[in-house]
Amino acid sequence: MKKKIAVLYIVTGRYICFWDEFYPGCEKYFLPEDNKTYFVFTDAEKLKYEENKNILKIYQKKLGWPYDTMMRFEIFLSQKERLKEYDYLFFFNANTKFLSKVGEEILPSAENDFLMTGSHPAFYNKQPDEFTYDRNPASQAYIPYGAGKHYATGALNGGGGASYLEMCEKLAELTRIDIDNGVIPLWHDESMLNKYLLDKNPLIMPVNYLYPEGRWMPRKWYKNNPFKDDIKILSTDKAHPRYGGQDYLRGLTDKKKTQNPVYSFFEKLLKK
Repeated sequence: MKKKIAVLYIVTGRYICFWDEFYPGCEKYFLPEDNKTYFVFTDAEKLKYEENKNILKIYQKKLGWPYDTMMRFEIFLSQKERLKEYDYLFFFNANTKFLSKVGEEILPSAENDFLMTGSHPAFYNKQPDEFTYDRNPASQAYIPYGAGKHYATGALNGGGGASYLEMCEKLAELTRIDIDNGVIPLWHDESMLNKYLLDKNPLIMPVNYLYPEGRWMPRKWYKNNPFKDDIKILSTDKAHPRYGGQDYLRGLTDKKKTQNPVYSFFEKLLKK
C-alpha cells in the first residue's frame, strides 16, 4: 500500500532559487512509489510547478536571520491539522539536491521512536565531547559534556506523523522559552533538535544521505572517501557564487559573490 508522505520545505526571500532544482529531483528519487505532498512555506509570489496537484503553497513571511531557521518547528505547526493526515513527515533544507534513489531505508520504525535524521558530516568519526552541542546552561538546548552519542543535522529530519508533530510541539515550546529569556541557541533549530533526540533512538542516515558540497570538508576526504561513490543527497554549497553567496541569500547584502580561482581549484579537486 502506498504511504502518504508530506515533504516540508521552507524557501523565503532569495532561497527560492533552490526550489527549481529540489522539486524535480525529489519527485524522481525520494520514495518514488509513494504519494508525496509538498508543503512549501514561501513568500514568493510565483512558485515554479505550483500548478501541480501535489504542491501546497503556504505563505510564510521572511522572519530574518536567525529566526527563519530557528522558528521552523512553529512554522510547521501552522499546518498541524493538515499534517495529521500523513503517515510520514520529512523536512529538507532548501539547498538539498537528490542525486539517486532514496527508498524505504529512510523510514524510521518503532525501534527508532519513529524519528530519523541525518548524520552531520562535520562530526564524522568524532567523539561526543567534540560535538558543537549547545553548552550554555541558560538555553533549553543545553547538553553537558559527557552526554550524547550522535550529532544530528538540522538539514534533514523526519518521522512518523504523530511522533514528528509531537517533536515539533516540544521544540517550538522550548524555542519560545529561549526567545522570551533573550537566549539564542548556538545552532538554532539544530541545537534544539539534538537536545530532543538525546534520549531517543532515531534512525541516523549516513553521510551520503546529506553529502556536503562545501570546501570545508577535511582534506583526507578528497581521495579517501567512503561515501563519494554513492551520494544519495547532496547538500549544495550556499556560499557558492552560483547562488550569490550565503550573505546574499540571507539578505545581509545585495552584492552577489563572484567566482574566484581558489574556489575553481577546489571544485576541480572534488571532482577527481
